[in-house]
Amino acid sequence: MSEVDQKRKGMHTRNARRRSRELALQGLYQWFLNPVDAGALDAHLRDAPGFAKADMVHYQSLLHGSLKNLQTLADLLTPHLDRGWDELSPVEKSVLVLGARELVEHPDIPYRVVINEAVELTKTFGGTDAHRFVNGVLDKLAQQVREVEVQAAARD
Repeated sequence: MSEVDQKRKGMHTRNARRRSRELALQGLYQWFLNPVDAGALDAHLRDAPGFAKADMVHYQSLLHGSLKNLQTLADLLTPHLDRGWDELSPVEKSVLVLGARELVEHPDIPYRVVINEAVELTKTFGGTDAHRFVNGVLDKLAQQVREVEVQAAARD
């Protein structure tokens, strides 16, 4: 595979993962507003424009894994919040849960990428300064759940 083809493939993977995150975010947002069966939520999202462009494995892990492990992920995030879980907006909760899920379950994705993607989602869908809050919370969580990776990056 040529270098150009490798870059295109890498770009496709990044775009497919980004679309997966966007769809999972939409699903979690809907769930926080109106908790429904994960299957019904998934079926609704499959009708979304651009669904076929998403990385299906990553999407499934993010949406279904986040919903299945929601309490565990919220418990990991809560010590790093500057306010109560119930005081967060649905977008903030959704992005933080997705970021926590990726930090915990996807060590193949560098923690800086996870945080950056969460910040970008928050800039797109969240409130004015929500991205700063998300950045700070996920940075603290990364120091906890990816301690070795964070320390290695600090030495570089």
